[in-house]
Amino acid sequence: MNIPSFTYRPWLYAGILALLAPALLINLGELAFIDDEAIRALVALEMKLSGNYITPTLHGEYYYNKPPLWNWILLVFFELSGRINEFTARLPTVLCLMGYGATIYYFFRKHYSRKVAFLNALFFITCGRVLFWDSILALIDTCFSWITFTAFMVVYHQFQKENWLKLFLLSYLLTAAGFLMKGLPAIVFQGTTLLAYFAYQRRFWKLFSWQHILGGVSFLLIIGGYYLAYHQYNSLENVFTTLFRESSKRTVVHFGIWNTIGHFFTFPFEMVYHFLPWSLMILYFIRRDVLKRLRADSFITFNLVVFLANILVYWTSPEVYPRYLLMLAPLIFSAFIYLHPVHEAEKTWQYRLIHSLLFIFCIVASVGAFAPLFIERPEGVPYRYMVSLAVGITLSGLTYLYWRWREERLLVVVAVLITFRIGFNWFVLPDRNDNDFGDLCRQTSIEAGKKFKDREMAVYKQTLMQPTNSFYLTNERRKIIPRKNNNFDKDMLYIIDPHAYRELEYRKVDEIKVRHGKVAYDVGLLK
Repeated sequence: MNIPSFTYRPWLYAGILALLAPALLINLGELAFIDDEAIRALVALEMKLSGNYITPTLHGEYYYNKPPLWNWILLVFFELSGRINEFTARLPTVLCLMGYGATIYYFFRKHYSRKVAFLNALFFITCGRVLFWDSILALIDTCFSWITFTAFMVVYHQFQKENWLKLFLLSYLLTAAGFLMKGLPAIVFQGTTLLAYFAYQRRFWKLFSWQHILGGVSFLLIIGGYYLAYHQYNSLENVFTTLFRESSKRTVVHFGIWNTIGHFFTFPFEMVYHFLPWSLMILYFIRRDVLKRLRADSFITFNLVVFLANILVYWTSPEVYPRYLLMLAPLIFSAFIYLHPVHEAEKTWQYRLIHSLLFIFCIVASVGAFAPLFIERPEGVPYRYMVSLAVGITLSGLTYLYWRWREERLLVVVAVLITFRIGFNWFVLPDRNDNDFGDLCRQTSIEAGKKFKDREMAVYKQTLMQPTNSFYLTNERRKIIPRKNNNFDKDMLYIIDPHAYRELEYRKVDEIKVRHGKVAYDVGLLK
């Protein structure tokens, strides 16, 4: 079955692409790091400060939770820009997102029209979870998902050609890159995908071929080479146990059966929420002939087999963040786009409901864009009136086009989402920063770093340093702040959790605000 063709309006494509850069870059460095961002940036910074690029550390102690590939990428951007800050740490995420979108377009263009391939790419970039959260953060997941999705595509396209050597070699090379970025999940995705699809195609015995063995050997050579180098600096005793613990701590092993059962029922609804508005199209699956239609296209069938096989791992894991599933989103979105013309042509209740909800969203977004003209809260935002009018008028025009251009409605919603993100960047991010405790953590850490730049400083015993504070202190001082458990120097400054060490005698000289749990940590001299 072929997807019906769409009207092609080049200027609409060009406009969407032109809007992407400001949508993804304006105020990218505005917000303070969240904890996971700060960990990645701090590990990269400590590599630079220590000159040791092989064994990751936090506060000078070995950090085992993640391999170092993402830290190396951050380091490249730090070096190229000459700056170590929020913008340069988040820029790789934006570039990986654009590369991911281009990869989606490339592979889907092999099967469908330019518009269908474009929609697949833009559905992913503009879904709520990506557009308003993950594209703003310096996290591993976008890049890791790009690598993993590319491995999926290699499996399908080389399987169709029966080029087994290329299939296994390329997919395992990508899996090795994924492992060096995030550890064991890369192996889980590779193994699950190969087992599920080869079994579905009744070619299971190909998994015992010499080509598969060679692909596995290439993976082991890359990973083994890295850990051989690692072993020159540190024992491997804790490395693999920690990686396994990191991968299993969100599963039934850690949370128990009842939490797992509860998660099993709530998980689909949570994911629909996070991947709005396009996840509304899950309603398209409610029809009698849906399996027949989907199985008529071998590429869509592959996408769904891989999606279902891999989603089960997370469906049965109680603590799952949506960013862990970014490699699976284009797979399910492709089925939505495949079914959309069928429902549109038949004017089904699903199509009418989704159309109405998208139209309401366009109207609400258009009206909301004018809000900064009438409320006081964003009064300090530069060019407040001009930007609000520009975004509001653009969204109003797009809403009118949505109503008029039935055949272009999906692309128009993409344009609405991207334009709305520009307004979000301009007004919401600065406001959020002004009212976010994270900024106070950032500022007090930077001030303490400046004030005591030339003093020796350490973390006192098991004071649980929050990564946001650790990064900004270390970055300002440009010295690793070690953790000290003994041989205390009374001339050295210590960062102390006053709640954990109530009986400790020290002279407080400053404090840094922290985001979680406690109000502040003290900076003091031991008596």
